[in-house]
Amino acid sequence: MKILSEDKMLGQILVMSGKLDADDLELALREHGKTGDRLASVLAKLGMVSDEDIQKALAQQMQMPYVKISDMQIRKEIIERIPAKLVNHYHLVPIDQHNGTIRVAVSDPLDIHKLDDLRLMLKLEVEPVVATSKEIDEAIKKYYGIGADTMEELMEDKGSGVSIDVETEVADIDEMAEDASIVRFVNQIIAEAMNDRGTDIHVEPLEHELRIRYRIDGMLYEAAIPPSIKRFQSAIISRIKIMADMNIAERRLPQDGKIKTKWQDKEFDLRVSTLPTPYGESISIRILSRDSELVSLNKLGLDEHNIKLLRRMINKPHGILFVTGPTGSGKSTTLYAVLSEINTIDKKILTVEDPIEYRISGVTQVQVVPQIDLTFARVLRTMLRQDPDVIMVGETRDPETAQAAIRAALTGHLVFSTLHTNDAAGAVSRLLDMGIEPFLVASSVEGLVAQRLVRVLCPECKQQFTPPPEALRRFKVNNLDIEGAVFMRPVGCEKCRYTGFRGRTAIYEIIKIDEEIKPLVVDRQPSNVIKKQALAAGMRTIREDGWMKVRAGTTTFDEVLRVTMEDEFGGSAYEE
Repeated sequence: MKILSEDKMLGQILVMSGKLDADDLELALREHGKTGDRLASVLAKLGMVSDEDIQKALAQQMQMPYVKISDMQIRKEIIERIPAKLVNHYHLVPIDQHNGTIRVAVSDPLDIHKLDDLRLMLKLEVEPVVATSKEIDEAIKKYYGIGADTMEELMEDKGSGVSIDVETEVADIDEMAEDASIVRFVNQIIAEAMNDRGTDIHVEPLEHELRIRYRIDGMLYEAAIPPSIKRFQSAIISRIKIMADMNIAERRLPQDGKIKTKWQDKEFDLRVSTLPTPYGESISIRILSRDSELVSLNKLGLDEHNIKLLRRMINKPHGILFVTGPTGSGKSTTLYAVLSEINTIDKKILTVEDPIEYRISGVTQVQVVPQIDLTFARVLRTMLRQDPDVIMVGETRDPETAQAAIRAALTGHLVFSTLHTNDAAGAVSRLLDMGIEPFLVASSVEGLVAQRLVRVLCPECKQQFTPPPEALRRFKVNNLDIEGAVFMRPVGCEKCRYTGFRGRTAIYEIIKIDEEIKPLVVDRQPSNVIKKQALAAGMRTIREDGWMKVRAGTTTFDEVLRVTMEDEFGGSAYEE
């Protein structure tokens, strides 16, 4: 196949700029000759040159400006010049206008036909500039909103005056919920959350708008969506309820449902919950990957001291280990890692969970179903007849479950469970509040683990800095050792979606219920007394464990302060 001269020129520009080796160019040109694909596509596919360098070379070749859209703030009136439908169809973004000429960012400056089409439709002169395809995608989402073209189609089909509120007839909403555009829009919202590594989607009806937010790395971010979405609120909510096999006619009571879906060859379970509000039903969707790999103990964020301590506890023949912390602090992930560590052929392991978040090969897992009275306590009592060695209880949420777990531990079983408390020592007070006798707690509980999740700095863009003295003072950790510390702060890049963080890790405090602490439990001593004794025995607090990750450059001052004693400290560690 004939090799186009413009492709040769592109390759030469990349070689001359030092972005591409001459031998690699020859290899790419041969591949280009075989497949007929554009050289730019071949280079990107082979990973020889970054997309940004390819686009810069294309701009140089075409004698066009190269722009970085993420560094620009495009005015609203410019965005309104080109409808979302055209922007998505032609894959371009308007960036500014001057003297009757509108400048648009394109990723393929060689496609002159779409620019001619745009000139005819807009009746304006169109001047192209070059940007990366990814930057154009991000700009479309930012300035037009997710599914903006779908909303425009709906407005055209149903009329701009359409408004479907909470009083609309169910039959009408049902019909709208099956509309192809509504189906596509809901699918776009879910796919966007998965693409952004979201763990939750919140669809929240407010008085004058419908707000959609994603939880990513534990933080909520508002999704960019078109304002016209409010008009189709009930249809969108009904579509989600249909997918989750809920009753769309029931809007007065909360409902729970489940959606099974696939995205990028991965299977997901979406747990859907509705809650009635004055402005319509609020929906929360928890995203659980069925293909998620179990995290090992070595990857949880435990340091050498804590991992040795935890391993000693989980290899005991009997007793209870409680993992504590607020909702969303990674307690279940820690327990799964523990089960994975001790899951051997000679141990029978049973779990009772709500929901089952990971499926573990070789472990018998039970999902609670409160509607048929299949509760934690009931399953736990039955499990003891199954001759288990290890039992994992997803959550000790009531006195009945606590009593059953204690009984299991006292009859020779190793039990793991979670509790909602602020620190490790607080678990003792929580159990006593549930009515468990102090001597039973002292004789059955082997260890208490408290944990929080902190965001990890993006390895691509984090930046070393010298923290101001105020940042160190606010941290308030005993014996702050800054010798050899490497302090980092967030910057933001494409890889982390300009948040400065990517992923999370856990910080811990672990208490071993030893012979010095047991008498304090029996005497019903308050949690601060138990914590003081644990500190004397060498326990490291969550704040201190967080400090170790700050000085290692893994996370930031603000992250640790945010999840530990948040109400005591304010401001930012980066204020100059």
